[in-house]
Amino acid sequence: MTNQAYQSAAALRPQHNAPVALSTLAAAHSLTPHPSTGRSALEDLAVTGVSMDSGDVAPGEIFVALPGFTVHGARYAAQAVEAGAVAVVTDAEGASIVASTCPGVAVLTCSDPRRIAGPLAAEVYHHPSRRLITTAVTGTNGKTTTSYFLDAILRAHTGSTMVAGTVELRVGSTSVESPRTTVEAPVLQRLLALAVEEGVGAASLEASSHAIVLHRLDATEIDVAGFTNLQRDHLDFHHTMEEYLEAKAGLFTPAHARRGVVCVDDPWGQRLAATSAIPVERLRAYPGSAPADWWVGDAEVSLEAAATTFTLHGPDGEELAASCPLPGLVNVQNAALALVMAIRAGVPADTAVAALAGAHNIPGRMQRISNREDGRGLCIVDFAHTPDAMELALQAVRPITPGRLIVVFGSDGDRDQGKRPMLGQVCARLADVLVVTDENPRSEDPQLIRDAILEGVRQVRPSMEDVEEITTWRGDAVRRGVELCGPQDTVIVTGKGHEPFLEAAGEFIRYNDAPVMAQAVEAKWGRA
Repeated sequence: MTNQAYQSAAALRPQHNAPVALSTLAAAHSLTPHPSTGRSALEDLAVTGVSMDSGDVAPGEIFVALPGFTVHGARYAAQAVEAGAVAVVTDAEGASIVASTCPGVAVLTCSDPRRIAGPLAAEVYHHPSRRLITTAVTGTNGKTTTSYFLDAILRAHTGSTMVAGTVELRVGSTSVESPRTTVEAPVLQRLLALAVEEGVGAASLEASSHAIVLHRLDATEIDVAGFTNLQRDHLDFHHTMEEYLEAKAGLFTPAHARRGVVCVDDPWGQRLAATSAIPVERLRAYPGSAPADWWVGDAEVSLEAAATTFTLHGPDGEELAASCPLPGLVNVQNAALALVMAIRAGVPADTAVAALAGAHNIPGRMQRISNREDGRGLCIVDFAHTPDAMELALQAVRPITPGRLIVVFGSDGDRDQGKRPMLGQVCARLADVLVVTDENPRSEDPQLIRDAILEGVRQVRPSMEDVEEITTWRGDAVRRGVELCGPQDTVIVTGKGHEPFLEAAGEFIRYNDAPVMAQAVEAKWGRA
């Protein structure tokens, strides 16, 4: 997947970005020159890019130095200047640091450098999102699946696309691993600029709640924003579900998007649709009575194809016969959202429906490692890591499982502890065989995380029948799940999905569930 010439996002920069005078940027964004910076320096300096990472600065760029929790980013200004930064934008504290450590460099100040980074970068890169069909998906679960469905549809319409999300940063045919769901604003703007430079026609973005709050999407002009759902997650950051919804709602404002499509299958989506600051259309994918402009009917799962056909009804009497290449209503919701967003972005409906049907093998999202053929069981990797997502994932694969449903799962360390027993309860209720293992323990004792999960399991299944705990290594648990899987069974490994690393005790260990599961499948049944 990764082009060897580009090992990180640092190399993904436009090559022919027209420079902008630093004085023009200072005037447009009310940046105040530090007394150490002369007016003539502002006039003479030409800016070709913006970065917030001192280790990711190219010659001719501005370095935006943020105040940090433990150390001010201005402490790294010398590194940025050595790499070619022509100016530093920071707050008053940072300006004093830069003036003393980097004499002679141009320094401009503002009250909130994080908030200014996106608009500053958008101007330096000449507002690239205006020259693309730009879509963005937010919600607790389904962002990646929906964005990949959208990407397939937009690619059929424009010929070349950009993706920026949890799995990868991709411009045309060039791809690198993504460091987070939504990259920092300057990186996003330069990716969009590279997309424009390379003739890309559309961008499919994932918008995390953290990113919205932290201004990573500021100055990105979105044609259509989409909302999947709101489920328990990230409460270590947002504290309450109301605060979590407020963060998501920030995407549905004129500052970010022109129009939106909101799934109203949960009360949070209904609230968002009712209070959105931009025009939105409501989509209902599950059976229910919530008022909707678009709704799904006649959903039917294929046991053989592990796909779901459905009819999408529109506000003007449209009826689109569609096929989602992944099983379950949760993926129908994602598919229907992608269809409506694409249609409202200008893609013909027949093009959208045809492209959706072929949009399979999304990394870590109901990713099939082996199909039920030649005596093999169905083996799947999925990212489900919240109680709601786990429930939906297990419900999705149950109808395509004639035999036992086996789940291999754990839970994150240093994150919401309350969901651990809830995950255990869901799996004990909906799966036949449970293999409990580690996910990303981070700084926590893995045993304590597993104990919390097993306590939830015990509440539903006191006998602990068909429950195994693997204490050695996650790969051992994946292999055990495959060992237990018969021809009529399904084993689903959840929690990490696409993630290329396992984080434990301060280390990032290269690890991915999919190849480990593929090796276990080959060891049991031979090469396909």
